[in-house]
Amino acid sequence: MSAVGPIVVVGDSLLDVDVEGDADRLCPDAPVPVVRGVAERRRPGGAGLAALLAARAGADVVLITALGEDGAGRCLRGLLSGFAEVVRLPLRGTTARKTRVRARGQTLLRVDTGDGRAWCGPEGGRAARVLRHAGAVLVSDYGRGTAEAVRDLLGCLTMPLVWDPHPAGSLPVPGCALVTPSEREAAELCARPYPLPELAARGLARELHAAAVAVTLGGAGAVLATARGHTLRVPSPAPATGYDTCGAGDRFAAAAVLALRDGADAEEAVREAVAEATRFVRTGGASAIRLPEPAPPELPRTALELAAVTRASGGTLVATGGCFDLLHAGHVSLLRQARALGDALIVCVNSDESVRRLKGPGRPVVAERDRVEILRALGCVDGVAVFTEDTPNVLIERLRPDVWVKGGDYTGLELPEAAAVRRCGGDVVVLPSVPGHSTTGLIAAAQEVM
Repeated sequence: MSAVGPIVVVGDSLLDVDVEGDADRLCPDAPVPVVRGVAERRRPGGAGLAALLAARAGADVVLITALGEDGAGRCLRGLLSGFAEVVRLPLRGTTARKTRVRARGQTLLRVDTGDGRAWCGPEGGRAARVLRHAGAVLVSDYGRGTAEAVRDLLGCLTMPLVWDPHPAGSLPVPGCALVTPSEREAAELCARPYPLPELAARGLARELHAAAVAVTLGGAGAVLATARGHTLRVPSPAPATGYDTCGAGDRFAAAAVLALRDGADAEEAVREAVAEATRFVRTGGASAIRLPEPAPPELPRTALELAAVTRASGGTLVATGGCFDLLHAGHVSLLRQARALGDALIVCVNSDESVRRLKGPGRPVVAERDRVEILRALGCVDGVAVFTEDTPNVLIERLRPDVWVKGGDYTGLELPEAAAVRRCGGDVVVLPSVPGHSTTGLIAAAQEVM
């Protein structure tokens, strides 16, 4: 987790499925189009999508959500583990799934299934610990019980709390830094009707005892009102009309909570959120998100095969490297953040011989085979490859990653592998290390105990 604390997203996760195809004729027994499906894409929806978008914006993310034991729940667990730590609450009933049938970029039909409701269960203690150490909290309420299950915990937070409400959900707890209803949601939340969104935002700030309320207006931007009576219209920098807006509200809320965590005031956060939501919609919205389908267990992909599949599907390939001897929380945080930067993450691991040359005859503590198996077990890691040289340059040139991630205080020019990454057309991203976590420190501490 980062030094300022992670973004903790609380809410109901859904499995979103887009069936994409083409339609050029009507059904002979009904006046409806016949869609010839050519692709089926799955991604997290609801709070899961908000968590994914916050992670892709560079945040360390923890998601508190409820998941079932059915097929949709298992699929969601696999998708979510790639970019966020998940605190899983139990679900009574089946996992929500929303399936959109689309042709030529237009949604023709949506089918909703799943009746699950969250309850607190035995993970309540873990949820409380996670919330206490958050940098900021986003409640992504889709009316399926997660926010209500931990409501008592949310009511006593001291860090910024953003609440994205739903007509079927709970009222935001008093003291929110920002509440982000759509215009329709605001009308349903208000105790009485208001003729203008500015008045609705001001009324809600007063009724909900919130520091600020931002009523989102789709392509027109948002209206912000503060508890002190200040009202401001924030227009979209480039109105996005005629686009698929699925996920725009989640992108708005994720951008706002990130800005508030980093010290922005409500106006700055809403301006940032409007700009990011507009950009998100104009680049395709949620339907443009590509997450790789997990390979069947009986047919595991090699790292090179995974790289080829990711490139062929138009995805972004992320890679990182290191010894990963005595895997610790700092490693896991780095790998989660790296995975959030693209569509697949490959970890390049030093062989035993390479580690001995770099670290000395007493290393590695954990043998190569075991290090590889531990890394493969992490949900945020899609593939692992071993290199025997002192640097992963040869492997980088074979994988050709779009992004090479390194943890620490390096700059791209100082990395010995930077030139190899650039030759492949990739970029180098340096992510900060988690203070107080190092393999050398763990070994030293263990030796002192012995």
